[in-house]
Amino acid sequence: LVPDHLVIQLVIKKLNDVQQKCVLDGFPRTASQAKALTEAGFIPYNIILLSVPDRILAERICGRRLDPLTGKIYHTKYHPAPDEIKDRLIQRKDDTLETLKTRLHMYHDNIR
Repeated sequence: LVPDHLVIQLVIKKLNDVQQKCVLDGFPRTASQAKALTEAGFIPYNIILLSVPDRILAERICGRRLDPLTGKIYHTKYHPAPDEIKDRLIQRKDDTLETLKTRLHMYHDNIR
């Protein structure tokens, strides 16, 4: 994962370039990111927190499959690929249970 100070730098630079309201999807993720955003003068109007049980996230993430030829995303349960392309689908490295566990651990540590 990218260190906080680099993410903060990039986001604040981009926000300074934006001349309108915007949505930050997945940022801030940590208390230090939120503090830096506020200190830079960016105060959110609204915050949306989607609360999803870890087991549901695991099912959604681990079932994702990518078609490397088209870039389309499929899901083994919710959006199965057509039979003729199933054999070429791949699972991205960041769509594994081990990667998700690491991300969830970081999330739970930072959400408090």
